[in-house]
Amino acid sequence: MTSAATTIEEYLHALPTDRQEALEKIITAIQQNLPEGFQEQMIYGMLGYVVPHALYPKGYHCDSKLPLPFLSVASQKNFIALYHMGMYAQKDLYDWFVSEYPKHSKTKLDMGKSCIRFKKVSDIPYELIAELAQKMTVQQWIDCYESAFVRS
Repeated sequence: MTSAATTIEEYLHALPTDRQEALEKIITAIQQNLPEGFQEQMIYGMLGYVVPHALYPKGYHCDSKLPLPFLSVASQKNFIALYHMGMYAQKDLYDWFVSEYPKHSKTKLDMGKSCIRFKKVSDIPYELIAELAQKMTVQQWIDCYESAFVRS
């Protein structure tokens, strides 16, 4: 589900109260821990953290007019989703998250290559999300992205 909201506030206010509170906690965890340089904005109908064109003028290889996406949060129909492109591109980071998750949550991890799905707001491991947000700087993401996705 994508949103037509143009601001984060508008996006949040359109959600049910329990989802709104959960997303606000996730956003706070990310904002307080994400390394400097990432920019918060609405992208693809969800809240995203991107590498702005000022830091990476090439933009996203799928559409260079868009900034380089890194992390996104969305309220989907049946779950809250956290999308982390660094875990998609870097197996060590993915493996770290998979091994840490059981230490922070009693529920089974529901995850794709970059999408973590939380079906119950009570099961969201905010501290682990905060720790994940710290794991990659803008420059590390650019280097990882270029080695994994950009063809010379």
